[in-house]
Amino acid sequence: MKSLLASCLAMTLLIPAVQAADPVQTRVGAVSTTFRVLGRNDRIVVDRYDDPLVDNVSCYLSRAETGGIAGSVGLATDPSRFSIACRATGPVALRGNVPDNEVVFGTSANWAFKQIRVSRMIDRQRNVLVYLVWSTQALSKGGSPYNSISAIAIGGH
Repeated sequence: MKSLLASCLAMTLLIPAVQAADPVQTRVGAVSTTFRVLGRNDRIVVDRYDDPLVDNVSCYLSRAETGGIAGSVGLATDPSRFSIACRATGPVALRGNVPDNEVVFGTSANWAFKQIRVSRMIDRQRNVLVYLVWSTQALSKGGSPYNSISAIAIGGH
């Protein structure tokens, strides 16, 4: 019974993680940081996310991925170390009614419900978009305090 309950809980927690993933994610590249004899090397990956509600904004997120056997089969926990740089690739314009604060991208960082998320906040007083990358972990004492931000002027290029 406990096993069934744990499985149901796991599936319930995975559904939002899958929904948070942005289909516009593009892998830009990766570099190896640590050689592993078995499994893939530890690496830093760089992904691009295009904001679905803001025209001409792309965010580049770098993050560490753990290699080895556990990392190769998706069982390793990636470190909560990341960086973000968002850029205007043309005239920046909001599409419709954009919330002042929302999670716009998400990716899984391990099998145990750890997520790396990017939130978009709007500083309406200065007419600036602020993107914050941060992490959560559903089955622990909380996410990581590590974070990074990037800002883009609305209407700017």
